Amino acid sequence: MTARAGHAPAPDCAALERLMPGYPAPRHWRRVPATGQHYLDLGSGRPVLFLHGNPSWSYVWRKLLHQLAPHARCLAPDLPGFGLSRHLRRADGVVPDPYEAQLEGLDSLHRHLVRNEGLPERGWTFVLHDWGGPLGTAWALRNPGVVARLVVCNTVAFPFPEGFRLPFYLRWIRDHRPVAAFVHATNAFARVAVRAGVHHPMLPAERRAYLRPYARRAERRAVTDAVRAIPRGPAEPAWHLIEPPGAGAALADLPLLVGWGMRDPVFTPDLLQEWARRCPQAVIHRFPGAGHFVMEDAAAELGDRIRDFLQGAP
Repeated sequence: MTARAGHAPAPDCAALERLMPGYPAPRHWRRVPATGQHYLDLGSGRPVLFLHGNPSWSYVWRKLLHQLAPHARCLAPDLPGFGLSRHLRRADGVVPDPYEAQLEGLDSLHRHLVRNEGLPERGWTFVLHDWGGPLGTAWALRNPGVVARLVVCNTVAFPFPEGFRLPFYLRWIRDHRPVAAFVHATNAFARVAVRAGVHHPMLPAERRAYLRPYARRAERRAVTDAVRAIPRGPAEPAWHLIEPPGAGAALADLPLLVGWGMRDPVFTPDLLQEWARRCPQAVIHRFPGAGHFVMEDAAAELGDRIRDFLQGAP
């Protein structure tokens, strides 16, 4: 898509609806000037930031954004290297490691929204899914007081509990370079995810929209890199980002809503139980007919739960 490069105008609304059904109109598209990061901006009120995972992008939130925009200022970025966002490079041209790149991107986004778009520095709600869970949590712990409440959907913000194992296909991609190279060349991970990640099949046009930003091999590097970056054990540096001293207490003090697709082959009910154990204050809603992309399978009900949570949380 030419929008990634920033040289071509956004498509008109009719063309956009054919290419990306349900995606917010171009008038809601924004970029962070310092980084070129793309994000969506809908509604007004208290800020709610939606962080996607891998291999998705802001398109995954389209249904919730339309549903929640009448009640909040909804902001949905494409993480650096995903969707319509460029890879993040520092001023010296160095590409930071995958975790730091995403956290630096969130730093720049938040700074831009506060300084240039008039959003409050504190009192944010984060809605987290997949990789958005550890990234959003790590950022919140680095910036205490900014995030006032959390919504988590099929993700983690803690090391995998003892006995948990990733599905074999993720371990193959993570641990074997030839497998990762094949997946990268064929876009296999994203192609499988748009089918296996839902219990109720998406429309063909919606699946194509999910895959569109990754049509070219050079544009899907972040997808493979994210799988390769999955931590192998609790001693790996990635987990230290979300378990610094006091991290458990910080999460336990926040109002927390959990919306969980129970048919997820990766983020299984065992991980939901770990959320319940670590965060006894959490309000948990299980969606038996939803898969990994719970915001696809159970959009209306999940949106209602989030709306009520936003209106009722202090």
